[in-house]
Amino acid sequence: MTIDTLLDTVKQNNPQADLELVRRAYDFAAAAHQGQLRVSGDPYITHPLGTAQILAEMRLDTTIIAAGLLHDVPEDTPVSLAEVKKNFGEDVASIVAGITKLGKIKYRGVTRYLENLRKMFLAFAKDIRIILVKFADRLYNLRTLEALPEKKRYRIALESLEIYAPIAARLGMGEMRGQLEDASFKYTQPE
Repeated sequence: MTIDTLLDTVKQNNPQADLELVRRAYDFAAAAHQGQLRVSGDPYITHPLGTAQILAEMRLDTTIIAAGLLHDVPEDTPVSLAEVKKNFGEDVASIVAGITKLGKIKYRGVTRYLENLRKMFLAFAKDIRIILVKFADRLYNLRTLEALPEKKRYRIALESLEIYAPIAARLGMGEMRGQLEDASFKYTQPE
């Protein structure tokens, strides 16, 4: 996966898309995550790039795709949300801020399911685009779980089945629900 692949997908889905915004977001995120690696050893930028690719394949607009590229910057780098806002505007920064808040929701098993569900619904009541980026983020993580310890893979997959997939279903996003479930079953029910 490269930035060129992402730009091609965006352009294919919308020839009038603001490719410059996507390119700037990628360059900003790549600079912010410079030197960071995923557990797999891959450069960290592969994660936001993969998340943005999923969003592009969903035919979403460049504001959401840019937010997908930038979604981990305030949380995982020294770059602040204020800097994201300064460089990309209120709209992109608002989505990134919402994703950062959702990232603070920790899975504590099915007994905490309703509380987590409530927090997610509150987040997307403010802006549905936050949930779309979070779904893409989760789906990309599920597709790349191999590098994590088995226990952690299982926990993330179970959380996806118990929280993310049902929310996707309630939102009428059957394809996303199916992708989340398919990626999760590999770890929760390998048989």
